[in-house]
Amino acid sequence: MEVIEIHTESLNLTEEQFFLLCVRNKELRIERDSHQNIIIMSPTGARTGNYNIKLAQAFENWNEKKNLGISFDSNAGFTLPNNAMRSPDLSWITLEKWNKISNYEQDRFPHICPDFVIEVKSKSDTLKQQKEKMEEWIENGCRLGWLIDPDSRTTFVYKPNMKPSEIPFNEILSGEDVLAGFELLVGKIILD
Repeated sequence: MEVIEIHTESLNLTEEQFFLLCVRNKELRIERDSHQNIIIMSPTGARTGNYNIKLAQAFENWNEKKNLGISFDSNAGFTLPNNAMRSPDLSWITLEKWNKISNYEQDRFPHICPDFVIEVKSKSDTLKQQKEKMEEWIENGCRLGWLIDPDSRTTFVYKPNMKPSEIPFNEILSGEDVLAGFELLVGKIILD
C-alpha cells in the first residue's frame, strides 16, 4: 500500500485531536508511530482484502467456539506502550485484559497491546517495513504475531524473546499456548 508520512513534531496533537482526525477521515487508514508522526496508507488492493476477510472468518469461527477473547479487524486501532497507534490486519485480546479497560477507552484507541496480531504483506509493502512493524508489536507486549507474505508463500512467526521462524504456506500454523486449539493452513486461504 502507498504510504504518506506526516511529521508532526511541531503540531503537538493531543490523543483526542488525533482520534478526531481519524474519525473525520474514516476513508483513510491512519496510524501514528512512536515519534507521533502520522502515517496515512491507501486501502489495500482487492486481492489483499480477500485474504483478510478469509483469515478473519477462519479466526472468528475459532474464537466463537472458544470464547476466550475479543477479535478485531483492520479498522481497530490500539495505542501501544511506546505511544504508537497501530491497526493490524487482524488482532485478538484475551477477555481478561479486555474487561479491565473502560467502555470509554474501548470506544477509542485503547492503551492496550493485542495478545495476537496478523499482518498481511501487500504488494506495495516492503518486507523490511513489515518485519519492523512485527518487532514493534512484540516489543510492546504482543505474545504471538504472524506476518503473512504472499510473495514468498511464507509466514514469519514472531514471539517474545525468540528469533522469528518461517513457516511455508503448506504447513499448519499453530496458535500455541496463546490461541489454544487454533490452527491455520494459509495455503488454503492464499492460493497460487
